[in-house]
Amino acid sequence: MEILEWVKLAVGGALLLCGLIIFLIELYGIFHFRYVLNRMHAAAMGDTLGISVSLVGLMIFSGLNFTTLKMMLIVVFLWIASPVSSHLLARLEFTTNENLKNHCKIYKNLADLENEIKEERGEEAGGEEK
Repeated sequence: MEILEWVKLAVGGALLLCGLIIFLIELYGIFHFRYVLNRMHAAAMGDTLGISVSLVGLMIFSGLNFTTLKMMLIVVFLWIASPVSSHLLARLEFTTNENLKNHCKIYKNLADLENEIKEERGEEAGGEEK
């Protein structure tokens, strides 16, 4: 029985360490990017994955009990709420920012994007590829 405790300790510790590394990568992304939507993407992805991995590590430490069920419900809630809230914040930024075109290009349809890519490659914008 003692070997199972060591395995549980190693797996739980590895998952907590992975969660910590994910949080550090998230912090680097938040401070590295300049535009708010890029920062928000780094924060949302890091929070969702980092908290989930950390809580799974804590679930392994805890074993099968009521606390594990609570942590599992927290993970499910975060997996549902975090992407929705970050999407709503990004949508708010997109609709209210008047200077959005200074930060990124917005294409009305896919054909405009394809024509620009062809122009950058030096191909004819209206012709077909050879």
